Amino acid sequence: MTAVRILLCDDHAVVRAGLLALLGSEPDIEVVGEAGSGEEAVAMAAKLRPAVVLMDLQLGDGIDGVEATRQIASPDVHVLVLTTYDTDADITRAIEAGATGYLLKAERPEELFAAIRAAAQGRTTLSAPVAGRVMDRMRGAGRPTLTDRERDILGQLAQGLGNREIARALFISEATVKTHLGRIYAKLGVDTRAGAVSVAKEQRLLL
Repeated sequence: MTAVRILLCDDHAVVRAGLLALLGSEPDIEVVGEAGSGEEAVAMAAKLRPAVVLMDLQLGDGIDGVEATRQIASPDVHVLVLTTYDTDADITRAIEAGATGYLLKAERPEELFAAIRAAAQGRTTLSAPVAGRVMDRMRGAGRPTLTDRERDILGQLAQGLGNREIARALFISEATVKTHLGRIYAKLGVDTRAGAVSVAKEQRLLL
């Protein structure tokens, strides 16, 4: 039996150590390398040619997991995202970058093992919450409804304006801008300005 060769990429050494111990319990899975950054993962994937790269999304300084996935993913090297982040923007970016699967770190070990084996064969595996989000978006369900003011602020956000500039442009206070941004983030399922703009463009919420 040929073991599935795995490269781990996570910027937390403790997480890598835990995954190493966990995966070491499976005779058909072999960890051949550990990377602590996106750049390191890209270099190690090119050198080691693992069957599957377990990729976190947030990797500190340097390129993030999405960009690393874009550079690594190929017919022979499959990227399986393993992260705590499940916003629509994160899921979309990772899949568009070439990720074979998308798992949350809260999954049971058995689910992780099965996903690794599936990824090695080029089959897609999604955590249940992620699959639900993907299906909703494919059906066009859950499209957020924004108020006119929220759309105004989102439009200013897309132009790269900061809170103070938005407040001046719309003749409102910075506190009001922050309140609206919080509501926009909640409706779009994101937690960053870039994420809000990305989802807004995908769902054609910007005029």
